[in-house]
Amino acid sequence: MNILELSEQEILRRQSLEELRKMGINPYPAAEYPTNAFSTEIIASFKDDEETPRQVSIAGRMMSRRVMGKASFMELQDSKGRIQVYVTRDNLEGDFYNSVFKKLLDIGDFVGVRGFVFRTQTGEVSVHAQELTLLSKSLKPLPIVKYKDGVAYDKFDDPELRYRQRYVDLVVNEGVKDTFLKRATIIRTMRRILDDAGYTEVDTPILQNIAGGASARPFITHFNALNQDMYMRIATELYLKRLIVGGFEGVYEMGKNFRNEGMDKTHNPEFTCMELYVSYKDLLWGMTFTEQMLEQICTAVNGKPEVEINGNVISFRAPFRRLPILDAIKEKTGFDCDGKTEDEIRAFCKEKGMEVDETMGKGKLIDELFGEFCEGSFIQPTFITDYPVEMSPLTKMHRS
Repeated sequence: MNILELSEQEILRRQSLEELRKMGINPYPAAEYPTNAFSTEIIASFKDDEETPRQVSIAGRMMSRRVMGKASFMELQDSKGRIQVYVTRDNLEGDFYNSVFKKLLDIGDFVGVRGFVFRTQTGEVSVHAQELTLLSKSLKPLPIVKYKDGVAYDKFDDPELRYRQRYVDLVVNEGVKDTFLKRATIIRTMRRILDDAGYTEVDTPILQNIAGGASARPFITHFNALNQDMYMRIATELYLKRLIVGGFEGVYEMGKNFRNEGMDKTHNPEFTCMELYVSYKDLLWGMTFTEQMLEQICTAVNGKPEVEINGNVISFRAPFRRLPILDAIKEKTGFDCDGKTEDEIRAFCKEKGMEVDETMGKGKLIDELFGEFCEGSFIQPTFITDYPVEMSPLTKMHRS
């Protein structure tokens, strides 16, 4: 990189890097740094009445530093959280405190700390550093939020930047890592439930000969060995159904699907999907199995089968409400589609200001009504049932 393209902070950090090397300190040591504790566990397990202070070895990023002469405080962030570290000149070997800690270390550097746990006079559980080791020098400054007169500056809160640089978002914004951990818990719980039910997890091809299984525009790539175009799957459906045909009673897959379409808060061109296919079952079993699985997942993530979203307490306690689609439309609009002709439904749509045309059949008109007046209005988990046969060409007829 051209030095003219570097910021002042990046130039200063590279100068510190060279100074460290001149002092014989490797800024990127290859040796393992053994740890025996994490920040959150240290704080949670601390007891004031311990006769012998607990010795710990921790590692993480230095996220802040307050230098006060012969003693300083720094905040260390590891994979679990943050903890305060007390650093003094007299406890570090040689002149490390003055020549390295105060002058050559920067916010964002990875450091290892060995010392004992204590509580400061202000009541904060901290680690008294008896040894400090530089584990990795950070050459790019972190966008750490600063405050002046109660106003926050330099917050890393631009949505586009946060999603393009998730690694930075994870470092500087609290709570972001929780989303990743909750996702892992969801997948782990779902896999346990499906495995315990006796279903087999499989991997099916991502590159496929035909773009099938759903209605979406595919990503197309060229397979040079066969000189033919291939499609990145838009669904796992077709191959999973072939496994059922081949004799499996139940199969599932958690994998990536790809759809070459728009992007917004609820649509991504690459997304993870779980599909489950089971022989000899019907929609009533499917609803019961799904609601029980969601209740267990919510409990695993939140400790209870409820979660608060935008001021609403969402309950995942089974059973969920079962609501026929025509009843949903009647509930939200007062119009009963049951027994109405296609022309009568179309006239009602036009009366409500909806854009419909003569090419839309009865099923499509009902679907449009549901999307316009019902779909976004449900707060609690709800199964919408009894879709018109025109909308479900691949399903069996209703048992009634």
